[in-house]
Amino acid sequence: MPKIKTCRAAAKRFKKTGSGKYKFRKSHASHILTKKSTKRKRSLRLDNIVSQDNMKAVRRMLPNG
Repeated sequence: MPKIKTCRAAAKRFKKTGSGKYKFRKSHASHILTKKSTKRKRSLRLDNIVSQDNMKAVRRMLPNG
């Protein structure tokens, strides 16, 4: 039986934490920052945890960790 391949696009976007959850960076934080408020830019700096609704889909894309 062939090996299960990891979705490389997902591997670049999600990292597994020590507790087994997945963290990711928010979008819209790289350019055109002048029109965004300071509060919005500050919240975009933080990493987020994948919600339980999307956890199954992320695990399917990253079978090897």
